[in-house]
Amino acid sequence: MKKVVSTVFVACLGGLVAVTATHFLNAGKQNSNNQINNPGNAPNYRLASYNGSAGTLTDFTQAAEKTVHSVVHIKTTSEQVNNLAYDPYAEWFFGPQKRQQNFVQQGSGSGVIISEDGYIVTNNHVIAGSDKIEVVLNDKRTYEAELIGSDASTDVALIKIKEKDLPFLNYGNSDGVKIGEWVLAVGNPFNLNSTVTAGIISAKGRNNILNVNNRPIESFIQTDAVVNPGNSGGALVNTEGELIGINTAIASNNGAYQGYSFAVPVNIVKKVVNDLVEFGTVQRAYIGVSIQDIDAKFAAEKNIKQLQGIYVNGISQGGSADEAGVKEGDVITKIQEVPVASVSELQEQISRFRPGDKINVSIVREGKESNLPLILKSLDGTTRLVKRSEIINKSVNTLGAEFSEVKSEELANLRIGNGVKITKLNAGKLAQVGIQPGFIVTSIDKKKIVTVDDIKNALGNKSGMVLIEGFYSNGMRASYSFAL
Repeated sequence: MKKVVSTVFVACLGGLVAVTATHFLNAGKQNSNNQINNPGNAPNYRLASYNGSAGTLTDFTQAAEKTVHSVVHIKTTSEQVNNLAYDPYAEWFFGPQKRQQNFVQQGSGSGVIISEDGYIVTNNHVIAGSDKIEVVLNDKRTYEAELIGSDASTDVALIKIKEKDLPFLNYGNSDGVKIGEWVLAVGNPFNLNSTVTAGIISAKGRNNILNVNNRPIESFIQTDAVVNPGNSGGALVNTEGELIGINTAIASNNGAYQGYSFAVPVNIVKKVVNDLVEFGTVQRAYIGVSIQDIDAKFAAEKNIKQLQGIYVNGISQGGSADEAGVKEGDVITKIQEVPVASVSELQEQISRFRPGDKINVSIVREGKESNLPLILKSLDGTTRLVKRSEIINKSVNTLGAEFSEVKSEELANLRIGNGVKITKLNAGKLAQVGIQPGFIVTSIDKKKIVTVDDIKNALGNKSGMVLIEGFYSNGMRASYSFAL
């Protein structure tokens, strides 16, 4: 009996010792693991997709909810004209033939409500040439919009609907956005209402995107948020739901999204909108220089010690830069203390000012930096601000012609439905391209012309190439193109 009890006691004691030893060994091992993974001087690591407090993923829901109600669907219609060539053989065998083919062109895009009383920003190319602009809100209410003004150089347009208490987006600061920052693109691609996509800012200051205008102002925000046809004019917002850009273009070989899209920075948009509201047209300022970017090869050729800034390779006589003392060979490094490293960045900064504004320009000359005060001027070399009506009258006067409406009998004889006749030609664009008195203008840039006011409206915000089509009294069709 004593042997049995002794054996049981020894076994129990051994088991107790084993359990105790195992406990302390595991505890030591656990402490050792903690020391390896979380040493006292190590930072707190989080996954890249985390934002804010630990364990909180980046939340797009609030920004999306705020944005979708302020982004609208824009639908446009315009009556277009194709002038058909005169075919005497067809008329000989088949009788009188139509000289015009009219059709209705429809388009769609997006817009962003920027005020509670109905001001909406969109792209110029969304509404250009439209006879009717229809706005559909996210709650399906529909309105006909009025065009306040547009600017082809920045591809920005402003329209307005008659409504109050509308949800709108607050402006952000496009200067403060950073590459790699999360953004949302909101619009109506392929007529899919209120579509939200996410991405990051891929680059800033992109240019050579707008090829339809001879004086573009480009410094686009590039993003990889998915943007497709129909997104034009929609919102690019940060994670706070603040508007930082207007989606405008995509880089594509097939017309659909292939990885990158481009938005007009909101700081440019704000200035354009303010000008359109106050004047009906943009007050564009110029320094009066021809400039180019600096790369390593060019810097070596010109013996430039730094690659930052923009090289001045020409000065407009009597322009702002000339009067301020800027010289050919100078390197512009700052505008109003804001560093500029490319032509697009300089254009972006200057686009925020009006003729007559005084700014400081920092230049480097022979290795020394200096600041020059400079008064900006308009393209015609003045500091005067102009209204849209003056721009329209100037454009029409540039044509060098007097117009009158055509009698219905004459239109019927020519088998055309509309047109405005040139009754007198003076020195101007039309005489230069060879148009003769008596020519009946039926369309400008394929836009139907019915009254003299239609000519004014067609040329009011126009820059670049213009196409005028129509007929002479003998039925001969002709077309002429020239630059404004």
